[in-house]
Amino acid sequence: MEHKAPVLLNAVPPYGHVIASEKWRNSSLIQSLKGGGVKILFENELGVADFHLPNKSCILYVSECDIIAGNGYKRKLVRYRNTSSSFQELVLVENTRLSEQYFSAVQKFVVFDLGLTLLPVSGQTEASQLIAQIVHGEDRENPFRRRSSSRLLDPLVLAVVQHVPGVGRVKALALLQQFSSIQQLCNAPLDELEPIVGQAAAQQIHSFFHKPTTAGN
Repeated sequence: MEHKAPVLLNAVPPYGHVIASEKWRNSSLIQSLKGGGVKILFENELGVADFHLPNKSCILYVSECDIIAGNGYKRKLVRYRNTSSSFQELVLVENTRLSEQYFSAVQKFVVFDLGLTLLPVSGQTEASQLIAQIVHGEDRENPFRRRSSSRLLDPLVLAVVQHVPGVGRVKALALLQQFSSIQQLCNAPLDELEPIVGQAAAQQIHSFFHKPTTAGN
């Protein structure tokens, strides 16, 4: 008789913690997270997700190897999108010298076909920094902010926006007065960004979310 363990689709870790799929136990990403002061809870039954974060978001990690190996990652992404999780579903995608020629196709599939939020990372170290920022950002946020029903300054969004080159906390806060979600910011044209953060930062933000493919480099 087949034994089916419960899948913890909606398990929320305590502040300062990340629930990670057991397969990540010996990865450099986990070592970096621990080095950054994040506590890790390992779990076999997260469904398709790789990580659960305390702000009720989960992460599916698409590596350079996944992308180069073919379209198997697409089936995984569809399963991820179709899970009955109440979490905000994020997709971290490695955009490296080997995978960059495929990046725009992956981005189109994730953002436009599936409607998920994609965050490009250069590898596991950058991914761990981003996850740590989200976890610690949630920890440090002003207590009165949690009482706000608008959630406009969601710590996740703030952490992600601060992660963009050339954007510090002040510019991130200014952007979030204008754009309440990563999707809105991701799709914002340059002329909407420039009045808020200036031309140079607007260019950096725009290219961060629309990294060009440079096949043949």
